[in-house]
Amino acid sequence: MIKKPAKKKLQESKHLRIRRKISGTAETPRLCIYKSLQHIYAQIIDDQMGVTLVAASTLEPEMRDLPSRTNIAAAQRVGESIAEKAKAKGITTVVFDRNGYKYHGCVAALADAAREKGLEF
Repeated sequence: MIKKPAKKKLQESKHLRIRRKISGTAETPRLCIYKSLQHIYAQIIDDQMGVTLVAASTLEPEMRDLPSRTNIAAAQRVGESIAEKAKAKGITTVVFDRNGYKYHGCVAALADAAREKGLEF
């Protein structure tokens, strides 16, 4: 069995603790984010049906002009993109799932950009 680093264990336990309290419904789906070392991802999920309604990430073709895909500017672009796609599908209110990350830096930038573009949470 491979041991996980302590930081990863802490993040997973935070994520599970948050997910016990948060779930997305058809009326208010869950906005979940994920950060890897090279990209930032955001999804709007209906947990009752188990369906991803909208997704945005730095892998998309319109994000290729970014000099870095892991900084705050990239997170802001992903937040704007997810908000625009959600509004096009008629989603205005979501529940924010920070996925165990601190609400700081890229996570805060993504959330603030989505709020500015019209998502409520």
